[in-house]
Amino acid sequence: MNKGEDFQIWRTNRDRCFLHNGKEVKVPDEWIFVPSGDPGLTRRLKAVTECWVVVHKRKNRIEALGVWADKNAVSQVKADLETERSNPAYLRRLESARQARIAKQDAYVVEFRQAVVDFLAFAPVYEEMAWDLADAVTDLAIPVGSGTVARTERIPLAQRAEAAVIAWMRHQTTNYDRMFIANIRGERRAVRRTLAENSRAVLERYRKGEPIEEDCPLAAALK
Repeated sequence: MNKGEDFQIWRTNRDRCFLHNGKEVKVPDEWIFVPSGDPGLTRRLKAVTECWVVVHKRKNRIEALGVWADKNAVSQVKADLETERSNPAYLRRLESARQARIAKQDAYVVEFRQAVVDFLAFAPVYEEMAWDLADAVTDLAIPVGSGTVARTERIPLAQRAEAAVIAWMRHQTTNYDRMFIANIRGERRAVRRTLAENSRAVLERYRKGEPIEEDCPLAAALK
């Protein structure tokens, strides 16, 4: 394997033994495990030496748990990084990058909140409620690391806003979280589709400015 290429291995119950493409491989004796958590260290290791990435499946995606690499290379890279990171110039760059991320997140919060309001398109009589709902959806969906659809850039912003609203209503205005759903292929998707249709019907009444009953699940959830 070339440096920088991912050699993915899956955990087994045997010490230092893993699976790669269905075949068992054993980690060399002189290698040590470096857990995930320091992207800079992982990137540097992959650039200078051969690494094996330990992965596992979480929900519908593959996540890395860490890498195995030669212990001498790990020690050298850690020492080099420690020297670099103790440099005042590095600390200034780190703070600058942190402030840039904060500014970017703040801007996205404003942009996403407006996208939610645009999707809702409530009648003027319910405009204040639209902003309240946008706040609730944004607070839940927008935090970094939340893993929600609002954090993906694979779909347009308007679609992210719509999906986030429907997801919020599914959990806040229906009994979805307590619902028994048969373990049948496609059943959960069908249930979610039905609940989404119901949620859109509720939203449509607010768009038209129709009178809303006191027991409206959306109004109750926002209270």
